[in-house]
Amino acid sequence: MRFLLLLTVAGMLAAQTPYTLLIKGGHVIDPKNGRSAKLDVALQGSRIAKVAANIPAGQAARVANAEGLYVVPGLIDIHAHVYAGTGVKALTGDSSVYPDGFSFRSGVTTLVDAGSSGWRNFEDFRQRVIDRAQTRVLAFVNIVGNGMSPAGEDDNAEMQAAQAAAIAKKHKDIVVGFKTAHYAGEGWPSIDGAIAAARAADTPIMVDFGYLTLDRNLRTLLGDKMRAGDIYTHCYSGHRGELGEDGKVNQAFVTGRKRGVIFDVGHGGGSFYWNIASPITEQGFWPDSISTDLHTGSMNAGMKDMTNVMSKLLTLGAPLEEVIRMSTWNPAKQIKRPELGNLDEGAEADITVLQLEQGKFGFIDSAGASRTGTRRLTAELTIRAGKIVWDLNGRAATDWKSFKYQKRAAKP
Repeated sequence: MRFLLLLTVAGMLAAQTPYTLLIKGGHVIDPKNGRSAKLDVALQGSRIAKVAANIPAGQAARVANAEGLYVVPGLIDIHAHVYAGTGVKALTGDSSVYPDGFSFRSGVTTLVDAGSSGWRNFEDFRQRVIDRAQTRVLAFVNIVGNGMSPAGEDDNAEMQAAQAAAIAKKHKDIVVGFKTAHYAGEGWPSIDGAIAAARAADTPIMVDFGYLTLDRNLRTLLGDKMRAGDIYTHCYSGHRGELGEDGKVNQAFVTGRKRGVIFDVGHGGGSFYWNIASPITEQGFWPDSISTDLHTGSMNAGMKDMTNVMSKLLTLGAPLEEVIRMSTWNPAKQIKRPELGNLDEGAEADITVLQLEQGKFGFIDSAGASRTGTRRLTAELTIRAGKIVWDLNGRAATDWKSFKYQKRAAKP
């Protein structure tokens, strides 16, 4: 009888707290599902259980106060460099960063490495970094065998589409496409090689166009070479004639967009300038996705982090809902991971809670020039697979006066 009573009480308690975590009182922005309203988000373990208004706090074992904040899908940064730890003085090493130290504090739950490794060293990258990270790390594989190594990315003999495609197929849970970058040679071998690999593996490519010649220009790249769904990163760099001498957006951009080419920010250390981004966006040409080009140089210069780059788009005049779309659902679709970047009930609980500060803030571009903005986004709370991995102001924490501290065992 006593045993049955205990089971009944346990069942009643479970019924009262069906959720492990409740994010309460925030304004949900979920572009995939067309949500932009004050709603609560309830989690059960690693999954989103319910998104609705006025979910009772008593139904959750833990409550995070999101009053006055924005609750959005976990941010997706599709251009980062995280192949750290090799000891090499390049993006295949010292210039990359370990993901967990820089993702969660800026609201990012998914990082996509953009070609730091190639088909020769991707498996080292996977075992060294990807499989050990709490952050979800995906990757574009460089068409050059050793990726962004000190040897550079100009050796045509290292651009092996078949080997690159084989790596992508073997690691299809991680690889989302192919990257070509920094090419300074003649012709189109890096672009053609990346596209050949992408066709074989059914993925997009990401292009950091490198250097222009008379033959290598945006008109041919965006009007002929790149396909619908391929991604042109560094769209506000100005290094490749993105803005014409007449102050007009390059017509190749317009042509590329009509053909379905994707345009990505890729801020980096040298690819976002106010005097390029401002006139281009004033003409209505906004990016499809926001990304950082995270590495040791960019994070300590003008770029800072994902929320800083998002704030720059706000400063340029983009609506908040669109900035969230460019940082969540759009990149999820671009990398063909539609299970990410949304707050579907049943989806893995990758969630970011953002503070939109009002005031006077300075934002620095890649040249070191500043511009004043009145709104700044910061990450208050980051949840990865249902686990709180960043809580800036203790919104999901228990007050210390009622917290049950564990006693430390005395040393023998």
